[in-house]
Amino acid sequence: MTDKVDSGAGKPLSIRDVARIAGVSRQTVSRVLNGERYIKPSTEEHVKKVIEELAWRPNSAARALATSRSKAIGLLVSARSHYGPFSAAAAVDEAARARGYAIVSATLAHEDEASLTDALDAFLAQGVDGVVLIAPQQRAHEALRKVSIRVPFISLQWPDTPGDRAVAFDQREGARLAVRHLIDLGHTRIMHVAGPQDWNEAEERMRGYLEEMSLHDLPTAPPALGDWTADTGYDLGMKLLGTKEFTAVFASNDQMALGLMHAAADLALAVPHDLSIVGFDDIPEAKHFAPPLTTVRQDFAQLGVSAIERLIADIEGDVESPSTQSTAPELIIRASTAAPR
Repeated sequence: MTDKVDSGAGKPLSIRDVARIAGVSRQTVSRVLNGERYIKPSTEEHVKKVIEELAWRPNSAARALATSRSKAIGLLVSARSHYGPFSAAAAVDEAARARGYAIVSATLAHEDEASLTDALDAFLAQGVDGVVLIAPQQRAHEALRKVSIRVPFISLQWPDTPGDRAVAFDQREGARLAVRHLIDLGHTRIMHVAGPQDWNEAEERMRGYLEEMSLHDLPTAPPALGDWTADTGYDLGMKLLGTKEFTAVFASNDQMALGLMHAAADLALAVPHDLSIVGFDDIPEAKHFAPPLTTVRQDFAQLGVSAIERLIADIEGDVESPSTQSTAPELIIRASTAAPR
């Protein structure tokens, strides 16, 4: 085992100390830390073993000076309390750490130009190499187009305009999958409970619903507007379900679908025999609803990996990639949907 050598006077070991102990140059240790190519596998293995035995962690400031990179990524999140943004943030954090990048996170209190500028300036003051933005509200995207971002950045929401740097789920296609499933079962009167109008995802899901209904020449009613919560789903359900003007509902997220199920039960409507319900997101509890919920699954872990790989490629100048990269959601069919009676 390598002798653990102190750098003197109780000071922590530097990269030069590690290089001396390993019998290699400081540049070689730096290349190993940064995952650079053209290093002999045996040398890389030896240096990593020394680092592990010394329980040494590189000083981030020194690394930044040596490489002109901080190996840190700013993660700016709005509405972290909602399932989608929270899951996406967790996935980005995990994917970044797997690539050796630290995450510096901040929550966007207001989706305006001033708040966005303040948050980005704070990131830049900390020397981040890039920024990931998770801000589903349309006003955040409007603000984003007005500010100057001096490092590579990527958004995890579907872009408003061509050229936006984004890795996102195809929300419209996910909604069309949900509505198409209901149509294939034989439903022709399908209601949509939409999310907040200022959220890009809600807008895209509503468009998907309208497009699929129009494709099959089916009538549509004005979507009922919710706020993503189960309480709103319940309140809307109590107002709408008693009319019996539709046999199925596509809810813009699973929480509102849960509220609809509760309202249906209170109105003595059996799901799916009297009413089919489809949600969106596939939250972990969706398979335990009564009955288990048919929904549209978004693979947030894969989204995080794709976003970080894309951002790091921009940071390191490895590839020229398209502005927007879309990921297809997946329809998960469970017991909450059936043919109309």
